[in-house]
Amino acid sequence: MKIREYTEDDLDAVFRLRKVAFNSTERPERLTRPGTHGLVAELDGQVAGVLGIGEYAQFYGGAAVPMGGIGGVAVDGAMRGRGVANALLDASLNVMREHGQALSVLYATVPTLYRGRGWERSGVLEWVELPMDRLLAVPKPSERIPSRPARESDLSALHECYLEVARTVDGLADRRPPRIELAKVLEMDLVSVLPGPNGLRGYLTAQREPGGDMGRLKVFDLVALDAEAQLTLLSSLASWAGTLEAVDLRVTDPATVNLLAGTPLRHSVWTATWMLRVVDLPAAVAARGWPDPADAAVDLEIVDPHAPWHAGPWRLVAEGGSVRIEPGGTGAVRLHARALGPWFAGAQNTHALRRAGLLEGDPADAAALDRLVGGAGIPRLADFF
Repeated sequence: MKIREYTEDDLDAVFRLRKVAFNSTERPERLTRPGTHGLVAELDGQVAGVLGIGEYAQFYGGAAVPMGGIGGVAVDGAMRGRGVANALLDASLNVMREHGQALSVLYATVPTLYRGRGWERSGVLEWVELPMDRLLAVPKPSERIPSRPARESDLSALHECYLEVARTVDGLADRRPPRIELAKVLEMDLVSVLPGPNGLRGYLTAQREPGGDMGRLKVFDLVALDAEAQLTLLSSLASWAGTLEAVDLRVTDPATVNLLAGTPLRHSVWTATWMLRVVDLPAAVAARGWPDPADAAVDLEIVDPHAPWHAGPWRLVAEGGSVRIEPGGTGAVRLHARALGPWFAGAQNTHALRRAGLLEGDPADAAALDRLVGGAGIPRLADFF
């Protein structure tokens, strides 16, 4: 089997694979785009499988950690069972490390496949349905902020407004160009902004779509820097009363749904879970933000046969407000590859990882790992790939 980076010459073969695997109907004009790269596997001289990698970064502890977003993994139905997907995943780890991507995320339809290569569930992407009567019951802002349609000149300020919130929510992507084309947002049906004295106080993006008797309003981002701006944007959604029965909201800021919106006791939630893998532990530790760690040291043994560059004994040291990892130590706490993602993201504590068979060693030694990540809420993404 031969694994190589794909080129434009592979477009027809890749489209055929993805058409069968995902019922794709629209042939892309190009296979290679800025901010993306990918691999194909060849068997018997034919393209037997494909895997795409997008260039992202995720916020953890307020710092953006470079991440490879894997998507579009497909294998020819006539060549399954010959290790094509596993070979592509193994090769992707080397490629992502070479590109400086210390983490990797994917949305798995077959979790067992990816668990076998070290990915594990670590966060969510959520949509919630907000019935119109509940939106009408949300308190009105005491200071209504005038909104206006977004202009091209707002793109930089809109992105910075998003980043102000995203830095405080573990898991959110930084939406960096060129993988994310900022101007694409202006193609949506509704893009409104709330101007402030030093940029934007908030913004809302939405698309009108068919569905039910009156159609749907899908809100992709409702992002605001303060409560009055949040309430102003929620009130703007309530103004659709009479033309909509409900609004679908993608959860970017959990404060919107959990602390401000009047969600019913029981309400519809659509959840996509994503899996995280630490590709390069020293690079991930160096890039992550750490919530004011107390001085501590944990001796680790990393069990990761598919990423041998960080397998073995390491010493994780918190000292003087910073965290570093260095080779050596006693290996008192044994972490399997699948444990690294949920721990790094703060999605699971060491007790859960132990019960899942992914961590071994004295609980007292492992407790410092929980204190270091200081998980505050479920890690989440607001982008799908």
